[in-house]
Order: sequence, then C-alpha cells, then structure tokens
Amino acid sequence: MVKFNCQQCGVCCTKLNLNELYSDLDRGDGTCIYFNEKNKKCSIYENRPIKCNIDKMYELYFKTQYSKEDFYSLNKKACEILKK
Repeated sequence: MVKFNCQQCGVCCTKLNLNELYSDLDRGDGTCIYFNEKNKKCSIYENRPIKCNIDKMYELYFKTQYSKEDFYSLNKKACEILKK
C-alpha cells in the first residue's frame, strides 16, 4: 500500500496565506489556528478538516484525475517548494 511520506515539519501549516482554500484556518499570520508551534503538530489531527487530509482529498476529489502515486508526488513537490 502506498503511503504519503509526510515529514511532519509543519511548514504547510505555517504558509496558509499562500492558498485561499485555507483562509478560514489562517489565524492572521499565515499559520493555522490549530497548529501547535511547540511540537510542530496539529492540535486536532484526528479531527482535522478534510482539506488537510491528503488521503481524504485524494478519494473525494482527485482519484479520477491522478493515480495515488502521482497525487502524492505532486503534493511532495509542493511541500518542497514551501520549504524553500
């Protein structure tokens, strides 16, 4: 089974201002309202919004457009861009 290899660095949770889709989660400085800066993790991870769950997003919106491997690869590329 293919699994997304998230490094849990929190970068995607601190650059929400780069994507309008996440504006409702932005606390005003680009950081997610649920992001715990101390441990760099989501404080509501088990109940996080669907848009923050790569597997649910794939199943609901992208599985007819991409293979899971390709979808993960695209997300990994976006992650690397955010890290720069």
